[in-house]
Amino acid sequence: MIRINLLPHREAKRKARRQQFYGLLVMVSVLAGLIVFLVYTLISGYITAQEARNDFLKKEIAVLDKQLDEIKRLKEQTQALLARKQIIESLQRDRAEAVRLLNELVKQMPEGIYIRSIKQEGTRIALSGYAQSNARVSTLMRNIEASSWLEKPQLIEIKATNLANRRLNEFSMSANLKRAPVEDGGKK
Repeated sequence: MIRINLLPHREAKRKARRQQFYGLLVMVSVLAGLIVFLVYTLISGYITAQEARNDFLKKEIAVLDKQLDEIKRLKEQTQALLARKQIIESLQRDRAEAVRLLNELVKQMPEGIYIRSIKQEGTRIALSGYAQSNARVSTLMRNIEASSWLEKPQLIEIKATNLANRRLNEFSMSANLKRAPVEDGGKK
């Protein structure tokens, strides 16, 4: 029988398998590295794209904030202008009020009453003066109540005094002005 030594052949096969294994190991490692690199690149691309979108949104938000500030400033200016307009309209409406008040007081004042001071705060008018009798003060109050420009007379105080050796009644009273209703011609 012929004896064949198979050990070197087996050894060569083992060596070939080892080389195949190491080659496959290197290829799998390279392939795994390539996959990791591709995944890293893909995720990095997503992150970069998202950061770009975030930067764009931040810029747009800053632009919108500036616009909101401008709108707020314009609203404040509009409110200020409307307040000024209302004040001017009020002044226009009430510019002849003092003349009307004095004219109405002259019409309603009975004989024997002398006004010492008139003070107006808004629609409230404070009168103080002297009267020859209490009846004349009550006549003044009735006249004010019947007036088309004055209303709600209130007697605050009446007391007897001597002025230049004459016995008079010193009085203090208040009344309200009736204002014409505000017309809204500009608003519909």
